[in-house]
Amino acid sequence: MQQDEDRNNLILIAEDEDTNFFVLDLFIRKSFNLKTIRVVNGVEAVETFKNHPEITLVLMDIKMPVMDGIEATRRIKAINPDIPVIAITAYALAGDEQKLRKAGFDEYISKPVQKRELLRKVNNILGLSE
Repeated sequence: MQQDEDRNNLILIAEDEDTNFFVLDLFIRKSFNLKTIRVVNGVEAVETFKNHPEITLVLMDIKMPVMDGIEATRRIKAINPDIPVIAITAYALAGDEQKLRKAGFDEYISKPVQKRELLRKVNNILGLSE
């Protein structure tokens, strides 16, 4: 059985590109010493979320195979409306942030991900110290 401290330290990273995942994972683990789980499509994200109630934050790529990040987020929020989800996307057009917030995302980060922005948003959501 996992210890209570582990229950607050698991982040689901839904990212199909290896390089992008490794950057996100490195930033999260080195700065906050948090554990991560990786999935590469939206279907895996939903299933993994169902099987790991200890997940406290989701970093969701928008463009993924099988099921995109918007649909995966809708399904995850249907399971737990309080789970914070940060959209990570290469699409950075005017109005995108508002569209993603309406779709259920709590935050939005455009690619390439800037370390300082990611850490600030994770800290704001989870109340952590770098």
